[in-house]
Amino acid sequence: MNQIIEFIKTDNFLIAMACGMILLILMYITNVIILINTKKNYKKFMKKIGNGDNIQETIEKYMNKISEVESENIKIRSYCEQLDNTLMKCIQKVGMVRYSAFKDTGSDLSFALALLDEKNNGIILNGIYSREMSNIYAKPIENGNSQYTLSEEEKEAIQKAITIK
Repeated sequence: MNQIIEFIKTDNFLIAMACGMILLILMYITNVIILINTKKNYKKFMKKIGNGDNIQETIEKYMNKISEVESENIKIRSYCEQLDNTLMKCIQKVGMVRYSAFKDTGSDLSFALALLDEKNNGIILNGIYSREMSNIYAKPIENGNSQYTLSEEEKEAIQKAITIK
């Protein structure tokens, strides 16, 4: 241990340390020069690949566009879901039965018309025609049924609307 302490106190140790420091400084300068040259070569390479444009900038532009498209897709999906929910409540099923309400009138001028949404909710219109007058009656329909009494023609019109594909 004393030998090491004595060696540290000598001029040879200081010379060795100075040489080591100079060597480290030279290595640092060499690494800085290599890094600068590598950056220049990288930029030249990227410009060459990008046909004169900086490919890194081009890639960043495309990445930004992709982010915009993803954001737009989220909005479109949300809008489509709202549209689907709205369409479920629209008239999607129609069933009609023409019939002759009275024996003295021909040509099946009376009708039962069912207008239903996806869940078989809606209305049934029954138009009864006679020579003296014509009346139209409306009844609400929920899940394919009505709380009011339905005629055979009205039931048939509802069934036609439900079974339409």
